[in-house]
Order: sequence, then C-alpha cells, then structure tokens
Amino acid sequence: MRSLALLAAGGEGHPSTNPLLRLTCHAVPPRILQISVKPAALLPDLFQAWFAARGWSPRAHQLALLEKAREDRSALLIAPTGAGKTLAGFLPTLVELSAQSVERGAGAKNLVSTGRSVQRAGGLHTLYISPLKALAVDIARNLERPVAEMALPIKVETRTGDTPVSRRQRQRRYPPDVLLTTPEQLALLLSSDDAPFLFSSLKRIVLDELHALVTSKRGDLLSLGLARLWRLAPQMRAIGLSATVAEPDQLARFLVPQPDGKEAAADIVVAGGAAPPVVEMLDTRERLPWAGHSARHALPEIYELIKANKTTLVFVNTRSQAEMLFQNLWSMNDDGLAIALHHGSLDVAQRRKVEDAMSAGRLRGVVCTSSLDLGVDWGDVDLVVNIGAPKGSSRLMQRIGRANHRLDEASRAVLVPANRFEVLECRVAIDAIAENAQDTPPLRQGALDVLAQHVLGCACGEPFLSDDLYREVRTAAPYADLSRQDFDDVVDFVASGGYALRTYERFARIKQDKEGRWRVANPKVRQSYRMNVGTIVEDDMLKVRLVRSRGGGQGKAGGSTGVIARGGRLLGEIEEAFIEGLSPRDTFVFSGEVVRYETLVEDQVYVSRAHDKDPKVPSYMGGKFPLSTYLAERVRRLLDDGRAWGGLPEQVRDWLSLQKDVSRVPAVRELLVESFPRANKHYLVCYPFEGRLAHQTLGMLLTRRLERARARPLGFVANEYAVAIWALGDLSFMIRDGRIDLNALFDPDMLGDDLEAWLAESALMKRTFRNCAIISGLIARRHTGEEKSRRQVLFSTDLVYDVLRKHQADHVLLRAARADAATGLLDLRRLSDMLARIHGRITHRELDHVSPLAVPVMLEIGRESVYGEAADELLAEAADELVKEAMS
Repeated sequence: MRSLALLAAGGEGHPSTNPLLRLTCHAVPPRILQISVKPAALLPDLFQAWFAARGWSPRAHQLALLEKAREDRSALLIAPTGAGKTLAGFLPTLVELSAQSVERGAGAKNLVSTGRSVQRAGGLHTLYISPLKALAVDIARNLERPVAEMALPIKVETRTGDTPVSRRQRQRRYPPDVLLTTPEQLALLLSSDDAPFLFSSLKRIVLDELHALVTSKRGDLLSLGLARLWRLAPQMRAIGLSATVAEPDQLARFLVPQPDGKEAAADIVVAGGAAPPVVEMLDTRERLPWAGHSARHALPEIYELIKANKTTLVFVNTRSQAEMLFQNLWSMNDDGLAIALHHGSLDVAQRRKVEDAMSAGRLRGVVCTSSLDLGVDWGDVDLVVNIGAPKGSSRLMQRIGRANHRLDEASRAVLVPANRFEVLECRVAIDAIAENAQDTPPLRQGALDVLAQHVLGCACGEPFLSDDLYREVRTAAPYADLSRQDFDDVVDFVASGGYALRTYERFARIKQDKEGRWRVANPKVRQSYRMNVGTIVEDDMLKVRLVRSRGGGQGKAGGSTGVIARGGRLLGEIEEAFIEGLSPRDTFVFSGEVVRYETLVEDQVYVSRAHDKDPKVPSYMGGKFPLSTYLAERVRRLLDDGRAWGGLPEQVRDWLSLQKDVSRVPAVRELLVESFPRANKHYLVCYPFEGRLAHQTLGMLLTRRLERARARPLGFVANEYAVAIWALGDLSFMIRDGRIDLNALFDPDMLGDDLEAWLAESALMKRTFRNCAIISGLIARRHTGEEKSRRQVLFSTDLVYDVLRKHQADHVLLRAARADAATGLLDLRRLSDMLARIHGRITHRELDHVSPLAVPVMLEIGRESVYGEAADELLAEAADELVKEAMS
C-alpha cells in the first residue's frame, strides 16, 4: 500500500510548485475564500522540509484544513481519489501534537524513542473513524512513516474487532495520541463507564469516506456517537473526508451539533485541479445480448484489455458475477497473466494476499466487487473495467478513482454493458461523469431501531435522564427532527419491550432509579449489548474448507461416508441458504475454483476440487445495487430524444428504431403499457424505469388488482427497466372493453389498502422486522459461549412479529420495519413518486406479438433456477425465438 507520504501530493513525482491557493467554502450564501495566511505560517519548518525533501509541496486543500484547524472550525473536505485527502485530515493533528511536544520539552521525545508504554500527559487527541477495519489498519501503518521520518513523538494505534483484549484494555487506561477505529468500536468505547476520562481530552475526530458511511444505519449509529462525544468533549472539532457528492451541505451538517430548531454546518473545502477521467464504453464486435448480466460475449475483449495494460481492476456488481467472470478469464488465460479474485466472502487471509500482491505490482488484473470500492489507493492501477451497468454515477466515479491516483493525471475506465438496456445506462452514466453530476442519496432520517441500541449503550455507560438524552440525540443531524413521542416510545421499548411485551421480564433491559435516571437492569444486559453492538446484520454464513476427496458412498445425512479428512484450507464463507439447496457431489464456483460439495459438519462445509464444466454459482443476499433515480431519469430522457440515439452502438440504434416502428418508445414523463398474446397466455408489459426493487413491489400490487378484475394473473417478473405480467385472461380485450382501466390500475391508491393487505401476508416484512429486532437488541444473536442459529432467530422474531401485529400495531419496531421497507426492499417512496409522475400519462399499445423493447424482460421468466454457461445458452435460444416474433 502507498504511504501517506506518497498521498501527500496526490501521487508520485509531484513537482515542487505552489498552485494558487484558492478554495471554495460553502456558508450561507456560498462564497470564494482565499487562504488568509502564507503557507509558511501554516506549516512548521519541520514539515516544510519533509515535503521539500521529496520534491513535493502541499496541496491547497491540505493547507486549507490547517487554516480551518487554526480557526477552531470543523470542516468537510470534498476531494477526488488520489488528492491526498487522508493526509489532509491528519495534517492538523500532526502539526498540533508536534508543537505540544516542543512545549513539553525533550522529555516527551525521549519517552517515545525508548518505546516505553507510559501514559501521555495530553491523552487522546484525535480519533479516526473508517468504514473498514482493514482501511483503519492500513492508514495507521502508512501514518507511521511521516511520524517516524520527522521523529514526531506521536503514538498511533488501531482498535478493531481483531485487536487483542489486553491492548484494548490498555488503550482505555493509557490512550494513544491518535486512535484509528470503526463506528462499532466507537459505540463500544462510549458504552464504558470510563468514556468521560478517555474522551475528555479529545480535540479532533476525522471521519474518512464519509459519503459511504452516512447512507446506512452505520451512519445513524455514528451520528449518535458524535452527539455523545460533543457532550463529553465540547472542544472537539470534526474533519470529514469525502468523495464528490450531490449535496455537500447535508454532509457538512453531519459534522457539527445541530442547535435546537436551527441548522448548523461545517465549512466546506473543495479540492480542485483534478484531471477529468477518460471513460469509454466497449462497442463490442460480438452480438450484444438482449438480457443477462454475465457479459460472456465480451470475454475475449475484456481479456485483451487486461493484457494491454499493466494492472487492471475489473469491477462487477455481485460476488456471484465475480466468481463466474474469474473462472471464465482463467480458462482463457493462455498467456499466464497473474489474475486474482477479491470479494467480501473470501477468507481475510486470501484478500490480504491479493491486496499485498497488488501493492507490489505483481498482478495484471483483479476481478472484484464493491470490496475494493473503498480503501487505500494503488497508484499502479492504470485501467478500471466496469462489467455491467454502473447503477449510479457517484458509485462509478468512486470505482474509476481506483485508477491512476494522481490528481493531475486522468483515470481511465471502460464500461462493458452486459445487455442492450445496460448500453443505455452506461451511455447516460458517461454523460453524467462528463458533467460531474452526482447521484449520492440524501442524508437519512435516523432509524428508531438504531436509536434503541444507542439508548441501551448510554445506560451501559452511565445512568441518564430522559430529558438530557433527548436533547443530546437531537444534536445529531439524522435525528434533529426526532419527536419527543418517538423518543419516549424508544425508551419505553428498551425498558419494557412495549406494552404488548411488558409481561416478559427478559425484554426489560433498563430501569429507573429513585432520581429518575435510567440504568441497565443487570450485568447480563451490559454484556449482551457489547457482544451484539452494530447495525450490520449478516446472513448465516458457513466456513468453506478445501479437502481431498477419497471417493466413497453417500451417508444417510446426505454427505459422504467417512471420506473427508477434517481440517483443510479455509477458502472463505458462504451463505447457509445456498448450501441448503445443494445435494452431495454438486459442484459450484467458489474462491476462484470449481469445487464439489462433499459434506456439512456443524458450521463447516467440506469441498474438494472438481472439473465440472457447468458448476452452479452461489447467490448472495443483498448483492445487487438498485438503479439510481438520477440515472433512471437520464435513461428516460435518452429514449425520448431520438437525436441522441446517434451516440449509441448500431445494434442498439436498430433495436430502438424497430421498437418505434412496431409499438412506441416511451416519452420521459409517460408510462408505456403493451399487451399481447403469446403461447396461450396474455401479457402486460410496462416500462417505469425505476429499478428492480420498486418494480417488484409494483408487480405484486398490480397482480393483486388484476386478480380482483378476474384477469386470472399467473405471475410476474421485473428487471431494472420493466415489469411483465402474464395471465389466462385476455388482457388486451379487457383493457379495450373497459373492464381494466389502466389509470385506475396504476392509481397511487394502490399504496394504501392493497399494500397493507400484501404486507400482512408478505415474508419481506418479516425479514425486515427481523433485522430491526436484532439491531435494536430485542433479539440477541450472540450470547456468552454461543450464537443463536438462524432457525432460533427466525422462530424468536417471527413469534414477536405476530404478537405485535395483533396487539400493538404501532409498536416502535413495526414502525422502524415499515420505514426500512419504504426505502429498502420495497422502495415505496420511489414507487410513489413514479405513480404520481405517470398519473394521466399512460399510453397503451395493443400488439399481436411481443415488442422489441419487451424482449429483455420476457427473457427473465424462468431464469432463476438456471446457472452458469447453461443459463447463457438457454437465454440465447429463448432470445432468438422472441426476436423472431418481435420482428415479424
């Protein structure tokens, strides 16, 4: 990994010149500011000499953060990858601690140089929060280089789940100057009774990759931790480090306490001077598929890109795609190129081996997922290839930033669409990047289940009064609008479980003393909290071990009989649900190899090497990204603008032109609905372009309405762009004679009683509630010496869910689950916006056969159970048949 010294100037060999030191700071109104003092006054001689010795000079935004620190201001730095923003965040700390050591005299230097473990007089000065524990460890390692080279008497340590208990205990008694950690570890530290001592000296908190933290419940937990830190250390100032985002003002609010009834924000510093990226779309020589996500048609061209460049990162959107693509590339790797695989389910040792090889420049290509979206920069990556549609321009920019991490050199990227609709998405994503248009989601409203976890954590640390904690919580930006009723309901839930669960003593986790302060009910509650803190609810995972098969028969339990030696090399972890669907001797792709499932013993899956040409590919929950609202809008505009089709590949232009002749290409504000017969069934296809999650909800609600209209629907499928429903009833005839009114069918009132009736019987709500119950601490996954199995958790949460729905429908956890469903699995807010957008703008086309635009979504029917190469072959055959119909 490159050191922070190298990141200082945004890349190697940065000339020792000083550009115009101008920055953009957003107050109200936004204004352009000049740095008010000379760089020499901001940067001590020792630091100037350190920069100069390497032929570098500090960037304007790095000096700007020094000036903000001197003014005792919190700041948000918006900078592209490779701009040296991590060092910018630490530079004020290094300068301040260096000055303090001079004031304390040479004694402090002697203590550090001898390596003696003693308590420093200053205590904890700076806290660094990273979304990834591996990133925290890497940053700490790289921070040690300038500290050592300038002989700074600064102690830097990390604290993650992998840190030994003895070191964690020592850090609380004798804090280092700089502590690098994660949001979960911060929550644990704040729940200890010595938190006031540990954080009383805190001067600064640095929040890295802030744009990635604030969009999830981890961001909610972090914001509540910040609120507590502002109370314990009112002198603390924050520095946020972020890639470019759509609404920087919202991020800036996250960094400072929100006064009651008002808004406050940190100063915003924007780094300039970055070279625009060079992003191209592969215009394949092969026939472009109508559907699918494998991009198998472009494999030779992807391989040639890897071969033509020094180091290439090949990004895919899911772990399943990563495994399959790596296998395909490896099978055609006649040149023996060093190509590796990296995703979150691989064993951590395997991932570190790949990262180390990348840093050393020993790899020509890495097939990876979002596991490499964030992290320490690699300067030797000269090309990023993104397989499939990017789903969002901001996410694509983050990935492109992995290449050529030098601020004044352009990053290079090639987008490889896997099907025809993805060509449209790739085209508008490239246009968005050229305009520097961002589509990061807005700041979240704080989740109530996360607040419940925080309330319990506060009680674990020290007793609290409800009034005091309510005022404190509302200083966190995501909870600034929290009502007193919601807060009291959360406290009551933590204290009793709510009135529907009040008779069960195990749900009473806090109690009030005579002074009205809330404290933990017993020591077991405190222990349970510390074992279950955090907001990441992982699916049950099994360890996969590679062993040598000796052959043999099959046992009654479905595994091999005594043929597997225990032990074996750990390959990684796989979801239990996937293994449950396998039979012994089935083959699947994992960790870049084709393996044969031998047996399952407790939480260990034993596999052996295999050579099957058609292995299954594991599927992982939560692996797919939704199409962003912003890109969806741009796709609709592209379709509506026939002049813009000239920038599309010829195959796609011909497809859209044929659609225009056969049916209609939907306008930007219009919903096109097509109906046609096929194979003794009748189909209705619509094109909202709102993403798979919203479309799945729409398909379910439309099906219920068609049932009431006696259209006898049989099922539906959805992709990112369309929904297709098939029925026994003649849908075209029923629309024609008025029995099906399309305006009524798509009326926004479907999100009322129809939605509630569906949710009452939907497994999706139970799954969402289960996650909320675990995060809130109502159901504990981990206990001392044991962990609840998936079936135990399912039984516990499903039982509670049924009780609450029957006896307390407005329970705080049910409200939390509904809020999650609205923005998560069901995407109700987006669906509601779409229904409002198309109201009164529905265009129906009655056809006698499938249209060209309908072919991709029609190919989704029946695909779920088909894997690997067989899936592509069947897809190609089905596509040929449908295309012939569409063109007839």
